[in-house]
Amino acid sequence: MTKKLADIIKEKGPIKKIGVIGMGYVGIPAAALFADSDKFDLVLGFQRDSPSSGHKIEMINNGESPLKGEEPGLEELLKRVVNSGKFQCTADFSRIAELDAVTLAIQTPFANPKALEPDFGALKEGIRNVGRYLKPGMLVVLESTITPGTTDTMAKEILEEESGLNAGEDFALAHAPERVMVGRLLRNIQEHDRIVGGIDEVSTDRAVELYSPVLTKGTIIPMSSTAAEVTKTTENTLRDLQIAAMNQLALYCEAMGINVYDVRSGVDSLKGEGITRAVLWPGAGVGGHCLTKDTYHLERGVTMGSETLDYPEDAESIYVLARRVNDFMPLHMFNLTVAALKRLNKDIKGAKIAMLGWAFINDSDDARNPPSEPYRDIAMEAGADIKVHDPHVLDYPDVEIHRKMEDVIKGADVVLIFTGHKEYFALTPEAINSLTGKEHTVIVDGRNVIEPDAFIDAGFVYKGIGRGDKNSHDIN
Repeated sequence: MTKKLADIIKEKGPIKKIGVIGMGYVGIPAAALFADSDKFDLVLGFQRDSPSSGHKIEMINNGESPLKGEEPGLEELLKRVVNSGKFQCTADFSRIAELDAVTLAIQTPFANPKALEPDFGALKEGIRNVGRYLKPGMLVVLESTITPGTTDTMAKEILEEESGLNAGEDFALAHAPERVMVGRLLRNIQEHDRIVGGIDEVSTDRAVELYSPVLTKGTIIPMSSTAAEVTKTTENTLRDLQIAAMNQLALYCEAMGINVYDVRSGVDSLKGEGITRAVLWPGAGVGGHCLTKDTYHLERGVTMGSETLDYPEDAESIYVLARRVNDFMPLHMFNLTVAALKRLNKDIKGAKIAMLGWAFINDSDDARNPPSEPYRDIAMEAGADIKVHDPHVLDYPDVEIHRKMEDVIKGADVVLIFTGHKEYFALTPEAINSLTGKEHTVIVDGRNVIEPDAFIDAGFVYKGIGRGDKNSHDIN
């Protein structure tokens, strides 16, 4: 903490103009909520005018959300703040110089998880853009999930190099990780507690000032920037671990011939004093931008720590093992498909597969790192013919996604449910039979969407994640 920075901020006055870099699942709702607050006068959303994402600029400035799928209230909020003149999107990064605070919500994937090598290219570019136009008294906040220690090292160094200013003396710097889930973006930002970690006390206080006006139920939890980075990577790592525990249990239940959902209900029923657990759901795999890589950010943070890790010798990290289990589930879906076809004396080679769902999460267009992709790759390599349906994902590189479900199911040997979109809960044996034209159609359920008995009674060969009680049924 320096008196110099505190004096600069005091002279500058309250935060009135905000910039949000990265118009995606985090940046768009955050910017709209900032603009909707009477505490702030103007919010600028910064988006590169690139061939792949430049279209967002015009859409946002027309009050239209580029995010498809179900996001309650977002479209209406965008229209309101755009029409009020308080929010606009631009590709002109020089306008950062006009602002009091800038947040960055840019993806941070891993180039090589095994080597713990993150791809910070896009984030570094965003930080450099801020540094070029950074002015004294400005607040810079990283919302991206990052390796612990990044804010106070890499980000600080780039900002200082580009601006000629000193963090903690001339400008404030903090980490305030996003904590949102697609399908409930606005609600999550307003209602979840906000972790805020500055590189010093002045930076933390300034970041608290920025985020407080958009919270409704949530409260601010201040800490150091590194503690905030660890908090975010840990909460996603633990969620991944909890899912992996249920996925492993599902595999166990299949091997023992029982229903994992019965077991889950039984375990979840024990509640009371001193009992805390989050019993999540098994499924076809884990996708999205966060859970598939945040474990590696946490692991990398340990390797960069100042102290030696004391851990069982030659033991694999349970967090990395959890990642392996969740990454295995698309292969398990493939194995279930092969086993079901074998029951009909059919081979995977030449089989026609109708894949229902490409997005990694239900009722959303979020197709970042979907588990459907490795399944498709494995099945196509084995010689299968796959058609994909998704009601929300409009396009995906090198994958044709069909709009009409009947076009995908028609003539299929296998109907594969990979995502729990609400449309798939309405599937009936009669409707599918009329399209496949087969006496026995294989149906593989990766999300516990259908009722097995109805399909088994109609002649389907059923396989489901964790459904050891049904996976070896008699074929009617």
